[in-house]
Amino acid sequence: MSTSYILTLSCPDKPGIVHGVTGLLLSLGGNIQEAGQFNDAQTGLFFMRVQFACSASSQEQINSALQELAAVWQMGVELHRSNARMPIVILVSQQGHCLNDLLFRFKSGLLPVDVKAIVSNHRDFYQLAASYNVPFHHIPVTAATKAEAEARQLDVIRAEGAELVVLARYMQVLSDPMCRALNGRAINIHHSFLPSFKGAKPYYQAHDRGVKLIGATAHYVTADLDEGPIIEQDVARVDHSLTVEDFTSLGRDTESQVLARAVKWHSEHRVLLNGHRTVIFK
Repeated sequence: MSTSYILTLSCPDKPGIVHGVTGLLLSLGGNIQEAGQFNDAQTGLFFMRVQFACSASSQEQINSALQELAAVWQMGVELHRSNARMPIVILVSQQGHCLNDLLFRFKSGLLPVDVKAIVSNHRDFYQLAASYNVPFHHIPVTAATKAEAEARQLDVIRAEGAELVVLARYMQVLSDPMCRALNGRAINIHHSFLPSFKGAKPYYQAHDRGVKLIGATAHYVTADLDEGPIIEQDVARVDHSLTVEDFTSLGRDTESQVLARAVKWHSEHRVLLNGHRTVIFK
């Protein structure tokens, strides 16, 4: 019986990489089902994502052969089973539209994730978590207790074996140590008004200024606030006839959709980091 895998890799760009990878998979009895590649002329790096099926070799044998190939080409490689659901932990505060959307998609089988826990600095969504049979951890955060609270959050993340942390409108700035601990595996969502509309009630500010487009950005979390590598963005057109409540409703819908796409692509191993940018094989 064949097992399906996803291979992702990046390395300095040189002739023969695709031949080396596909030839190795052929020698292992692999059958390629989907493949994508990108040569970044600016950085001189090569990126590739391959989904393949294999019955002749075990995962350990494939991994061993890939490590030998990686040593030759100076590659960073990752191998995952394509049917494995990624364990995630969701952080949220008091706005639940993104959380509710993610939980629905998770339970409906629309996202290849396993929501292991919800962590919040408020109690608002403990009943929502219970309705989906997901553990809920209330960890209050104040300026005086921030370090302790983040340590407790990391304990939950590690205990659940989470490979991804999703900030679903979690309204706390993560410390530099927390950002480093979650490097490349934490996704945040924010309205695309930054830096024009900072602080509370961005949709009220946008409405007051008469903007014509509102939107949302999903990005990886870094120590530089809201400046991590961008995964997905989208916009909705608005006009003078809409109320601030309409702005808010449209904005929340856009945020939910953008975050869901970012989580889906990450959990399908379609997103590769390229410095402060991303390469996404859709």
